[in-house]
Amino acid sequence: MIFEHEEGAEKMDDSERSDTEAEGSSYSFLTKRQLAVLQMRHQGLSQQDVADRLGTTRSNISILEKRAHKNIARAQRTVQQWMMIRAPISLFVKEGTDVFDIPRMIFAAADEMGIKLHVTSMDILVQLRRNEPRLFHKRVLGRDVRIYMKENGETMVEVAE
Repeated sequence: MIFEHEEGAEKMDDSERSDTEAEGSSYSFLTKRQLAVLQMRHQGLSQQDVADRLGTTRSNISILEKRAHKNIARAQRTVQQWMMIRAPISLFVKEGTDVFDIPRMIFAAADEMGIKLHVTSMDILVQLRRNEPRLFHKRVLGRDVRIYMKENGETMVEVAE
């Protein structure tokens, strides 16, 4: 059987459809019901108001909303993992490394690859702290990490386990 979801969208057969698409929410980690709940909650409706409009219980709306947020978080992690795979700069940095050595290491890796980064050392440190707030202890790295950097200077951090 062939499905066409949107005008101009590619056609796909049953074997190419994901589980979420099979539930009726094409091209999304969210079901139609979850989307409807999130839209109404974003408009300022209480969970009880949403439940009344959809003819269900507040408890059911709470569950739908919680699962939607879990799906969103999973999608965000998936995108971040994909961005890490595609990042041209990837450095493993050991616990105990001086915080001010990290930008130097990143710039050296960028130079080796012929990439001109338009960020400062401070920009890099601010991004690292924003991505992993408990990454540094005083002036040293608190644990082993892999640092990824895109050509535009965006930094991503993966804590080694």
